[in-house]
Amino acid sequence: MAFNRNIGGFQSPTPAVLNLIIINVIVFVVQLSFGGLSGESKFTDLFALHHYKSDVFGFQQIITHMFMHGSFLHLFFNMFSLYMFGRMIENMWGAKRFLIFYFICGIGAAVVQLISYAYSFSVFDKMVMSYDQVIQYQEALRMNATVGASGAIMGVIAAFGYLFQNVEMMIIPIPIPIKAKWAVLGFIAVDVFSGIAGRPGDNVAHFAHIGGALTGFLIVYFQNRENKRNY
Repeated sequence: MAFNRNIGGFQSPTPAVLNLIIINVIVFVVQLSFGGLSGESKFTDLFALHHYKSDVFGFQQIITHMFMHGSFLHLFFNMFSLYMFGRMIENMWGAKRFLIFYFICGIGAAVVQLISYAYSFSVFDKMVMSYDQVIQYQEALRMNATVGASGAIMGVIAAFGYLFQNVEMMIIPIPIPIKAKWAVLGFIAVDVFSGIAGRPGDNVAHFAHIGGALTGFLIVYFQNRENKRNY
């Protein structure tokens, strides 16, 4: 967990960040009401992000998956990260620009995750399957669903690391302050390594994180370069 040591105490969340947190909490409660934490839930079928070849895939999932979460801790850490990093970006840009950025990062994360799905299941796509094998294949696609705001939030964190490069952060349990640019690079490096390693039992969508972070970085990088050119 990361804390910005240059900002004293907790401050009120900015409007867009607050509304995103409220919506995510409401959706989580609705998930619980409809059994949406289960991979076999109809709620998950409709709104979690699935492989584009899955029978339950829908284009709305590219957006809706950002508001779903797999557990209370998943929700808590995502919303805490959104609060810690998002309010500073929103204070700089304003609510409208921040929201557009947030959703573009979430979409970028979804696209990369879909590419990851396509690669992971490519060996099966080349097989000639019986009817029963097709049913099993579709069930595997259904159960491999992605939920969470993490991809969009990684875009926000990447933007923070670029725009506030020398802000010092405390990363638990590291006992010394680390500049934001190095901390963010460390977060992304962990996702890259973990995504490539593909450890059994790891249910984190690392490539969605990478996609969101890359999208966020590219947006702020090219915007900053354009602003310097205009200046």
